Amino acid sequence: MWAASARPLSSEEMAVVEQNAVALGVTIDALMENAGRAVAEEAIRHLPGAPARLAVVAGTGNNGGDGTCAAFYLLQWGYAPEIWIVRPPSEIRSRPALRCFERVQRRCPLHVGVPRPDELESIPLVIDALLGTGQSGVLRSPIREAVRAIKASRAPVLAIDLPTGCTDPEGLRPNWTVAFTTVKKEMDPTTAGEVIVRDIGIPVDAWRRTGPGEFLFFKDPDPGSERGRNGRIVVIGGGPYSGAPALAALSALRSGAERATVLAPSGAAERIQSFSPNLVVRPFGSERFRPTDVGEILSFVRSAGPSAILLGMGAGAHEDTVEAMRAIERELVGEFPLIVDADGLAAVPAPAEMTEKTFDPVFVATPNAGEFVRYFGGPSMGSLEERSRAARRAASDRHLLLVVKGAVDLITDGESTFENHHHHVAMTVGGAGDVLGGVIGSLVAQGVGPLPAARLGTRWVGEAGVRAADVRGMGLLATDIVDELPAALVSGLRRVRPQG
Repeated sequence: MWAASARPLSSEEMAVVEQNAVALGVTIDALMENAGRAVAEEAIRHLPGAPARLAVVAGTGNNGGDGTCAAFYLLQWGYAPEIWIVRPPSEIRSRPALRCFERVQRRCPLHVGVPRPDELESIPLVIDALLGTGQSGVLRSPIREAVRAIKASRAPVLAIDLPTGCTDPEGLRPNWTVAFTTVKKEMDPTTAGEVIVRDIGIPVDAWRRTGPGEFLFFKDPDPGSERGRNGRIVVIGGGPYSGAPALAALSALRSGAERATVLAPSGAAERIQSFSPNLVVRPFGSERFRPTDVGEILSFVRSAGPSAILLGMGAGAHEDTVEAMRAIERELVGEFPLIVDADGLAAVPAPAEMTEKTFDPVFVATPNAGEFVRYFGGPSMGSLEERSRAARRAASDRHLLLVVKGAVDLITDGESTFENHHHHVAMTVGGAGDVLGGVIGSLVAQGVGPLPAARLGTRWVGEAGVRAADVRGMGLLATDIVDELPAALVSGLRRVRPQG
């Protein structure tokens, strides 16, 4: 089981882990088989001896497959399961779930439809296999009627992975819940009863490392919005360097942001604008940011109301600039999501100045290995585990999310830690870190949580770099990575969201 965090995980995070397990060679069939056996083993703890009866009330998704798989094992062990599948079996779309259903359909009593309460009231145990992870909102027919029937029967209930209707006040409240691999965020004693956690064979690396499953964190544009796309980014950067803020803004656009506005010193603004007509560039001050520019910058940011702010790319390390960056960060922390990179890292508040409000809405720092040593006290050498411990400590002390870029990216909020190993060696080219900052900021602006945004961002940029290097080899440029971002997203989503 995952040792990087003891916190409960959301259903979305579990779906990511399962996809990563599949990418590592563990099939959904194997996971369902292990899950079904675990449920059967827990069921016999609450049943009289064989040949005791029990009911499996199942849906047509993978949760139903876990339930019918449990029925198979209970049959093997001499028990007498009876199955109610609330929708026609023809609606079972998952091949593993269909396999489990076909294995028992002629071997035990099977009913298509919702059970009546009197059909369940004399049964010593009902297994809830209606809905698992992924459910949300209020229950709909026929699941709603099935839950009412189970509740009216007053039979003891064992739920699979997540109780049906855990997000609905009228949902099922089981006596016991078998949680696969870890407790889920939606669970509490009032919704899940006694929770038993069972290992179903998910590899450690499916938890610890980013994988194809991270693309499940991507949020599709809201079709009800006026523009279709959402997320407005402000990049505060530039001065001695003009490419860095342009790369960050362009990568934000290529990863789905609706608009990217660059606030830059007047001396750099024209050069930044020359990179692309897609950028909106607003000049301030003179050749570099100064403390006297801060008031005007803050006024502009607050009037623009961005969904996220990227700070520091290409701003330079002049003491006037660092002072200006520090003032901007202290003013905006807790007011807007901040993603701080490069020259903005010198202005990150010390641990004593940081409070838990830094996570509200979010503060993300994205140092490379050298910046991690310089600004966060990380080790210049050492094993991956030693660097991971140092990153967790720094993130916890400063109440921020830390993305330490390197041969292995370390992503941590001080509690949970992840690694991204998905890169090409040619991605050490200058500007790749600015691309990553732009993607993470874009995802946060589009409503992805900070930790999922960092996990997806590192994987996505790594995949874009790998795709670009297939064509460019060691001649890779940061702009090549930017150009590959849309195609990397399309292929990533196809892999985890199969069509049809």
